[in-house]
Amino acid sequence: MSAPIIDAVVIGRNEGQRLLACLRSLKGKVRRIVYVDSGSTDGSVDGAKLLGADVVNLDMSLPFTAARARNAGLACLENPDFVQFVDGDCIVDDAWIGTAAQFLLDTPGAAAVCGRRRESHPEQSVYNRLCDAEWDTPTGEALACGGDALMRYGALLQVDGFREDLIAGEEPELCVRLRAAGWKIWRADAEMTRHDARILRFSQWWQRSRRAGYAFAEGSFLHGAPPERHWVTETRRAIVWGALFPALILMLGLFSKWALLLFWIYPAQVLRLSRWMPFERALFLTLAKFPEAQGVLEFSWHRLRNRQRGIIEYK
Repeated sequence: MSAPIIDAVVIGRNEGQRLLACLRSLKGKVRRIVYVDSGSTDGSVDGAKLLGADVVNLDMSLPFTAARARNAGLACLENPDFVQFVDGDCIVDDAWIGTAAQFLLDTPGAAAVCGRRRESHPEQSVYNRLCDAEWDTPTGEALACGGDALMRYGALLQVDGFREDLIAGEEPELCVRLRAAGWKIWRADAEMTRHDARILRFSQWWQRSRRAGYAFAEGSFLHGAPPERHWVTETRRAIVWGALFPALILMLGLFSKWALLLFWIYPAQVLRLSRWMPFERALFLTLAKFPEAQGVLEFSWHRLRNRQRGIIEYK
């Protein structure tokens, strides 16, 4: 059997040296690298061209989404067997492309395979460590993959690629449609990428969590019906812990100041979760319900007004 044809689609904006490191990690491992730039002003486009990447300048007069950037890259490809998607702030492990391609060759029913994404600098902040823990997911057949994954080109065409109006959560939504079409998603026990999150401030973490809440709500709106129930549980948890409980406690507090003691339910939840995970992760998983609830309510408000909001940036 001849070797599969593999192309790569990289997306980014103002990633600087991180983008160049990303492109170098792909050179020699794929037939072609397409870099989709979203209005960089730091020389990313020139740097990508010097490294041999084909550059697509995304039309920034239209609302930006990562999904639209990925589709723009996908549209430039000439019938490869597999496509490696990767964000421009990630470095691809030397062995990953070969390992992932062999997996797809051996598993004809798989549309996508991802591996272990790691945070490059978990020592720099608690927020970077939280990202690293978030990406440490079980291996085997999965419901979804993230932004870094090797995908089967034909399967992507079958479901018309990414949904371009989603401001976040576009990969899990794509995986919902791939699985509905009969494909499977896999997480391999292999190193895949190193990601430079650079989340150093609480405000960045809050915005990222708020974006997650927005994605939960939109995902459950699109695919929340049985049997999929996509992100219904996550949306419900955000609303209950981040909005309903606080509102109820404050309302009861109008009648009795003792009701405010009910806020101790949150420290109790942290202690309960810390029985199965590090304390700092338990703490921030509990705190995250507040920005997530904000995102859920934001989506609901925009949907009532029949409006689409722009992306929620945290860098």
